[in-house]
Amino acid sequence: MEETKKVIEKIVEGIQEKKGSKIVVVDMSQLENYVCQYFVICEGKSNTHVAAIADSIKDYVREQIRVKPFAVDGVINSQWIAMDYGEIIVHVFQPEYRQFYNLESLWADAVLTEIPDLD
Repeated sequence: MEETKKVIEKIVEGIQEKKGSKIVVVDMSQLENYVCQYFVICEGKSNTHVAAIADSIKDYVREQIRVKPFAVDGVINSQWIAMDYGEIIVHVFQPEYRQFYNLESLWADAVLTEIPDLD
């Protein structure tokens, strides 16, 4: 559990490194039917920004604690990039796609923690 929390911490730092915004950590570990233990959700302003945030997460987590994602999907159009870190799935959205899919409301019975933007 401590290792998972450390990975989440480094994911958040990687997001903040590229000024990703509206970060939410969704803790689903207390739910009966969950797909993983945590979601980390954030957004970037454009497809270039979303791709830069995802690259920053991947590089930062690998450099800081030597953990790599099992898979990354959505890089081609960079509207919504999903990164699989096993017990943690990272979702980097453009604002309109985040609003459309509204993952936070789908998992509203989980514990949602908002991370304040640095700026």
